[in-house]
Amino acid sequence: MQIIPVASGKGGVGKSLFSANLAVALGEAGKKVVLADLDLGASNLHLVIGHQAPKSGIGTYMTGANSFKDIIAETEYPNVFFIPGDSEIPGLSVLKASQKNDLIRKLRSCEADYLIVDLGAGTHLTILDMFLMSPQGVIVSAPTVTATLNGYLFLKNVVFRLMYNSFKKNSKAYSFMEKIRLDSASMQRLYIPKLIDTIERIDKTSCDAFREQLEQFKPRLVLNMIDDPKDTEKALKIRRSCKEYLGLDLELLGAMYRDTMQDKALASRLPVIVYKPQSVLAQAIYRIADKILNSQTHNFSANVDSFELASSEAEDDFSAKLSFVEDLIGSGTLTMGELAETIKQQQYELTQLKKENTLLKSKLLKASQQGFKI
Repeated sequence: MQIIPVASGKGGVGKSLFSANLAVALGEAGKKVVLADLDLGASNLHLVIGHQAPKSGIGTYMTGANSFKDIIAETEYPNVFFIPGDSEIPGLSVLKASQKNDLIRKLRSCEADYLIVDLGAGTHLTILDMFLMSPQGVIVSAPTVTATLNGYLFLKNVVFRLMYNSFKKNSKAYSFMEKIRLDSASMQRLYIPKLIDTIERIDKTSCDAFREQLEQFKPRLVLNMIDDPKDTEKALKIRRSCKEYLGLDLELLGAMYRDTMQDKALASRLPVIVYKPQSVLAQAIYRIADKILNSQTHNFSANVDSFELASSEAEDDFSAKLSFVEDLIGSGTLTMGELAETIKQQQYELTQLKKENTLLKSKLLKASQQGFKI
């Protein structure tokens, strides 16, 4: 079984949209898929796939009201099964270590070709450990400054968590990390490659164990909500930062355009690939699903080729998007007035994003002047 944890540094970047539609796409390809809603405390994945409000799920399992087998529900989509999260159970967002470990074991025991785990936003230890269920988890980000920065910081926290998991508690390396952890300013400025060199000098055995884990760790990136092919350049920036500061290779699975079609699909309680399978957004998801299917027999390597491929796909999608608008105008489905209104709305959104960008630039500049580095 291939486990695909899906995470994001911040909310609102389309993580659940991606998880749900990917599950349906893999199911359509004849693969048995279990989709688990682990956005504990804010579970709403059932809305994306049009599943009725869950009466049982991870919450009721944790309270002992249901067995784990009982909370795996069938869906109306071929080969796709769903594990609800139950956001209304008090305290569910913060699991005890024993609960977390039990849940990981139960998820690993699922009988399926793919297990897609939709995680919550943020860097809580439970989220980091769930993401590390697989060496090839997926980070969903958007091209905005806040989203890319938070995506990078999420991966930085995951690498630190992987490091802690690699060190034995009575080792010199673990003791060294504990001392650093108490100095949050030092932690923020640390570059993983330099930290590895330091640890190697004081505890080579522990360092070798971590290097082995890090070499196997190949996270993948999906850039969502792009408006222009040039937005894929933001993914390259994340990749360079991960390589330079984390010693981490990052693969770009693909890019997905911002599309109002998703809002209509959600209102209809249908995944977008079911609501409008020929849409640009749906086609992007199908391409990503194909790459994941092929990765079963062909190992991905995190290199520039995957980024160049995704950029080329974004160019093709942009052309298709423009052709679609031209067809709508030509057929009379979309009037010039409606087109003008759409453009006004996009201009407003761009203005808001520019304001956000300016504010964040000033904050980043101030932080850099205080010696803060990422």
